[in-house]
Amino acid sequence: MSDVITHSLLTLQTGSNSSLNRHCSRGFAYRMSDVITHSLLTLQTGSNSSLNRHCSRGFAYVVGPRMEFASGFVYVPPSTYQREVQTKPQIAVKRSALLPPPNRIRPRSPPPPPPAPSPELQKQQHHSPEQRITEKCFKNALLPPFMRSQSPACVQPIPGPPSLLPSNSQRLPYDLPKKEPDIGSHPWDPDYSYNIPEGSGEEMKHPNTTGSSGSAQKSAPALPPRPSFMKSCPEYLVLLPDSVSSSKSSSSSSRSREPLVGNPNVILVSLGELISEKNVFTIEGEPTCCSQCGSVLDSLYDNVVNVCYFCQSSLEPPTSSSAICLGCRDSVFLLTPGDKALALTDTLLLFCIDISASMSITSQVLEGKQPIYRSRLQFVQEAVLQRVRKLSETQPHMRVGLITFNNQVTLHGFDEFTSRFLRGAELIDSEYLKEAAFSFPSPQPLSRTRDCLQREILGLSESGATALGPASLVAIAMASRQPGSKVIICTDGKANTDLGNLEVEGIDARPCLSSTIFYHDLGEYAASQGVTVSVLAIEGTDCRLDELGRLADCTSGKVVIASPHELYTEFEEIIENRTIATHCSVTLLLPTTLCVKGEREAGNRATREVGNVASDTEITFQFGAREHGSQGEVSAPVAGGRVSVQLQLRYRQKDGHSMLRVLTADKEVTDDSSVVLSSLVLAIIQLNSSQASAALAVRGRFQDAKSEGETQRELMERALEYDRSAEDKLIYSKWLKTMNPIHNSLQNYTRRQSIRSDTLQSLTDMGAALLYSMKNSNMSISLKEKHQH
Repeated sequence: MSDVITHSLLTLQTGSNSSLNRHCSRGFAYRMSDVITHSLLTLQTGSNSSLNRHCSRGFAYVVGPRMEFASGFVYVPPSTYQREVQTKPQIAVKRSALLPPPNRIRPRSPPPPPPAPSPELQKQQHHSPEQRITEKCFKNALLPPFMRSQSPACVQPIPGPPSLLPSNSQRLPYDLPKKEPDIGSHPWDPDYSYNIPEGSGEEMKHPNTTGSSGSAQKSAPALPPRPSFMKSCPEYLVLLPDSVSSSKSSSSSSRSREPLVGNPNVILVSLGELISEKNVFTIEGEPTCCSQCGSVLDSLYDNVVNVCYFCQSSLEPPTSSSAICLGCRDSVFLLTPGDKALALTDTLLLFCIDISASMSITSQVLEGKQPIYRSRLQFVQEAVLQRVRKLSETQPHMRVGLITFNNQVTLHGFDEFTSRFLRGAELIDSEYLKEAAFSFPSPQPLSRTRDCLQREILGLSESGATALGPASLVAIAMASRQPGSKVIICTDGKANTDLGNLEVEGIDARPCLSSTIFYHDLGEYAASQGVTVSVLAIEGTDCRLDELGRLADCTSGKVVIASPHELYTEFEEIIENRTIATHCSVTLLLPTTLCVKGEREAGNRATREVGNVASDTEITFQFGAREHGSQGEVSAPVAGGRVSVQLQLRYRQKDGHSMLRVLTADKEVTDDSSVVLSSLVLAIIQLNSSQASAALAVRGRFQDAKSEGETQRELMERALEYDRSAEDKLIYSKWLKTMNPIHNSLQNYTRRQSIRSDTLQSLTDMGAALLYSMKNSNMSISLKEKHQH
């Protein structure tokens, strides 16, 4: 650790942090040296938000800046053999009756010395040799025949009075011991033992023995030292605990070995913070990659490596810094160093407003104490005007455009550019609509067009049908000129023109297949161009958000249902959430003994296309042990070992440069559920459960979504049995209320009011808005509230 501290202090003196960042990327994630290095770097850069985040969430689970694990361990369920052994009844071990009782307490003080016999008693107890021999003969005669001494030297005539002797023909054998014990001596306590350590060399003395008073007694010899090969406890001694403690310990140990119902192996990736992080050392050029699995290796000397840790199941993560097969810890690569950076211009914001006849429906509002009626279009006009005035003050260089649609699509002009109208057969040809959008001039900054834009907004009126499909295509094509632009679609009804018609419904209340394909392809086109699309529906209407939500889902936009009074607030939240990167994809690499859960790509490698990334974008991954026999002879990792996980983040900056960030972490493997549950971060499990369940539900897999939510809920309930704070329990209760629609009443959000496993069900607008919001949710708000308590 000293070399890292020295390197950090040297970096502070020289004023350069590139080598320090590179040094941090080579070290393991859980060493104290990394904490010190990160702290010193934070002092140098003058920012402490990253360090506060580490401390608030627990640094033990954080790898790199923004890659976090829900648990401090990688959990693998116990093997089949271990479960069979645990389920077998345990045979009770019987204790020998010759052993002392287990609850016997040994005395810690020696017994008192025997009383000194009086002279008269000594005379009475004095025996002649003949009397001693006679007593010994009787003692020997009382023994069993096989224990009597039959040696000829020991068989002697017994002298004594004739009354005490047996018949003349009988001879009593007896032993003549070398040292005869004193039968009249004071009996000793058989349970007594001196409390003197073996091999201590100390002498055993009675406590009442002093140098000045009392009779002097001979000290006991020192105990010899215990041989090194001798065990402290004999093998034949088996101490059994009492029944209460034994039952508790056995039940707790068996429960800790039970397989968990849910999956605690969850990774949280804060994409917004990873991409927006400053003062990160950047390496120009392509990294060293494995030719088999594509993992990025910690080496700058070889262009291609054929074998790496993620390709072989028998490799352990190396602990030496010189090994190149494991993967770089934290590095950022500039993949296109020779490309010229694009000019950073302000992004484009386009309002795509519905002005069909249904927008003339009025609602009652109170202006002071006088009730008045306003149409839906009037509410939209007021909200958009307020946002334009606010943006002209705070961001005068932002470019804002306006597109409206009813039975025609209008591209509203400004200053010397006149508006353009698309109608009739033009609304059917997708290529013609794109060319019309490309040929229309891009809006100028608000500082020049504010007055003209306000006049266009105030001059809107309601009439006609709802050409929502063509208008969405034109708006996205127009915004694609500048990556990072936003399109906000505000409507109150279903699209009812030819292109993207959502009124014509087929079996199971689903729209035409052509319309489903149209909106799906349109969302992918917007994501490929770096355009974020958000859909805002007015409350109390049916807009088929289950189909329009695909646009927002593919582009990381929002799907919102708002009342007419809340339109301004919703516009503000959508506009303030800026896009910081586009064309983002995240790849998770695991060893062959593990596999990614819930992803369409099976195996130890999974890639997720994220598209546009905002400052608060967060995604989660689930992984676990590979099932037995799923890929050759590869088995699950062994408990007690370590595994490595690599995350690759590819994205495009607003200046056009393509970037790659790589994070690699190693974790310990365990099959002890109690260890995992005690270290579980509930907030990460809750976020993953919300995202995974919602992702299944929006694809029509309602039963799988319900099962996913219930298993993760049981996992969190077991984790709450351990010592948890009041904030964790409060957050869990709030999360449970949000997840109740998936757990219990998901059928209320389908159009047929039922859930059948054999058919796909369409979602209502309320259900679609809820599930799409959950699928793209994040935990920044809940953590912020938790830290404020």
